Amino acid sequence: METQEMKHRNEVAENLTWDLTALFATREAFDQAIEKLQTLVTAFEKKYAEKLTNKEIILKSLKDYEEILELYSLTNQYAFLPETTDLTNPENTQLSRKMSITSANLSASLSFFQSEITEVSDEILDDIAKEAPEYNSFIRIIKANKKIQLDPAVEKALAQLSPTLNAPSDIYEQARLADMDFGTFTVDGKEYPLSFVLYEDHYMYHTDTSIRRAAFDKFSSVLKKYENVVAAAYYTKLQTEKTIATMRGFDSIFDYLLYDQEVDRDLYNRQIDVIMSDLAPVMQKYVTHLKEVQALDKVTYADLKIDLDPEYSPTVTIEESQKMVEEAISVLGEEYTEMIMKAYPERWVDFAQNKGKSTGGFCSSSLGEKAHPYILMSWTNHLSNVYTLIHELGHAGQSILANKHNSILDEGPSLYLIEAPSTFNELLLTDSLTAKTEDPRMERFALTKMLTDTYFHNFVTHLLEAAYQREVYKLVDQGMSFDAQKLSEIKRRVLEDFWGDAVEINPGAELTWMRQIHYYMGLYSYTYSAGLTIATQAFLKIKEEGQAATNRWMEFLKTGGRFIPVDAAKIAGVDITTDKPLKDTIQYLDDAVNRIKELSKELQK
Repeated sequence: METQEMKHRNEVAENLTWDLTALFATREAFDQAIEKLQTLVTAFEKKYAEKLTNKEIILKSLKDYEEILELYSLTNQYAFLPETTDLTNPENTQLSRKMSITSANLSASLSFFQSEITEVSDEILDDIAKEAPEYNSFIRIIKANKKIQLDPAVEKALAQLSPTLNAPSDIYEQARLADMDFGTFTVDGKEYPLSFVLYEDHYMYHTDTSIRRAAFDKFSSVLKKYENVVAAAYYTKLQTEKTIATMRGFDSIFDYLLYDQEVDRDLYNRQIDVIMSDLAPVMQKYVTHLKEVQALDKVTYADLKIDLDPEYSPTVTIEESQKMVEEAISVLGEEYTEMIMKAYPERWVDFAQNKGKSTGGFCSSSLGEKAHPYILMSWTNHLSNVYTLIHELGHAGQSILANKHNSILDEGPSLYLIEAPSTFNELLLTDSLTAKTEDPRMERFALTKMLTDTYFHNFVTHLLEAAYQREVYKLVDQGMSFDAQKLSEIKRRVLEDFWGDAVEINPGAELTWMRQIHYYMGLYSYTYSAGLTIATQAFLKIKEEGQAATNRWMEFLKTGGRFIPVDAAKIAGVDITTDKPLKDTIQYLDDAVNRIKELSKELQK
């Protein structure tokens, strides 16, 4: 495994970067779009403020509102995306902050719209939904919001304050991607470069135990220096959420954060509790097997992401990934496959590794059909990169289909469902890999990748984030404070509860709460396992039933925000009102671990 040198953004090849000209051909075109957006908002306010009293005028306003939202979405993406590729470039930061201020002002001008529609009678709202069913979910949410809507002046003030209210996440990103200098570390007299991205995408998977653990130690020592400022930013974020929750009449911050997801605390708590109790023994069994196969003296927290069979792990170039992706998703049909494969020639993906780039991966999509989605990741020629890519392409596919089959006001699915299409695509990749071989080593390799890339990432890493996050939010609900030491104490306890004696939670593991932006995104982390539960059951149904189940899945991808999560999952053939899908998924993983162990015995012979 080669050490990767980090380049400056201006040193990376253009073909490794995304092409933002699909949004706006030039910066001048973007500036003109901002002017148009401001003109549209001003005209909208003049035309509709204090006039939204009957069905006809509200229907007209909804059409105009859609036009504003679409243009805003395009301009916001254009301003936001460059900063994610290089936070050290002041021009990117200035553009993003300028858009943030513009957005706050526009939102303030538009705040009357939601406030006035919320005051409209349910009878008129129902008539609108009947005459224009494309707005059904929008009307459903407006009617529900009647209970939590604040005075219009307060709503406007909150909209104007949004850059300040969202500042904690910006402070966190600046700290970890711009300010933290990880320098180098030395192993056996050789010096290795280190950065946030290099650790997360390279050293965490390193096959040399000495290098891997030394990188973890140095990485953790630098994180430690910034723990107080990051804890302060996080505390500010949570106190802001609690304050707004109280203002809107919620007794608990949990109910406030789950409100937009349209799920209750039972679904939220079940996802965390069942995995902590039922999946923990399965994963402990796997890492114990990993220790035996790799002949490790012990499994530390720094060792959890290594391959079971690293010598067999193939390198994968970006070019080679095209065939792997295409073969994996072909089961969903020619139309879906053609739609997704455009990502390569149209440069939807930013593959480059460079200083100041955000870690991990994401898919950013605009409203409407005028621009394709954009995917950020860092390509290091590992098979895990293909899993990241096909995961984000799952988000892209859902976004495109939801935009195509729904109003802009109805296209966004609940956060509870958002990770189902992405993790489903990961399962397709594993299935494709295993289907092409009778080699037990290849079968073990593919099953291990499914376990360590798909499920470990979504069912363990993010779930443990959620379990930790729940304990922190409990403190906030009780009116209690916390500092960096308290956060580390909670994180260590969660890790020890899950891993038991199978893993040594070595110093630095407790600082994992400093490594992920998800903590600044409300109750998001648990939705990875929720989405993967739905994805697993839908995937297994496709394996059993064939085209009928595939058709249901494609219909699910098109639903957007038309249905609450319970009803949307039913379209995919999954009943999430009980714990059966979750328990069945954990059983599927237990069977996979047992099969991995059988294959290891066979290979030893």
